[in-house]
Amino acid sequence: MPQSAALIKQPNSQHCFVCGVKNPYGLNLNFYDDGNGEVTSNYTVPDRYQGYPGRVHGGIVASMLDEVLGRTLMIGDPNHFSVSAKLTIRYRKPIPLNTPLRLVGRIIRRRGNSAVAKAELRLPDESVAAEAEAILMEASDFILDEENLDRLGWKVQPDNSAGRESEK
Repeated sequence: MPQSAALIKQPNSQHCFVCGVKNPYGLNLNFYDDGNGEVTSNYTVPDRYQGYPGRVHGGIVASMLDEVLGRTLMIGDPNHFSVSAKLTIRYRKPIPLNTPLRLVGRIIRRRGNSAVAKAELRLPDESVAAEAEAILMEASDFILDEENLDRLGWKVQPDNSAGRESEK
């Protein structure tokens, strides 16, 4: 999906399994705030993350959904970190490898230092292959320490598709 003026790229870290730009085993996803209260990411899962032949491993799907859920609280504030206190996933369809997929996440409600968010993993026809809901808790202030953010390499990085489809 081409990046429009409305899409705002969110930061990546260096070594996160899902978004880390220097993690040789990671997914290296890029996430975007769409300006309408949703976070999106396009991705094509390569063969090395296979579960059953030709299908994405369920743990990889869970990781992708968990990340987009947490990033919903970063809409408008890329340093607003959270952790999943509860994650519920429903796998609706087999998810094929080497197929363009789209993640979409949004906040359902906020209360104090917690929030509920929902996410979907969509196939090319926009049908929902998996969906998740999470209760998110704001992370400790130690993450926001400037030195820690620098060490994590937490900043907007150039897109790096590395043979994988991501929004450009």
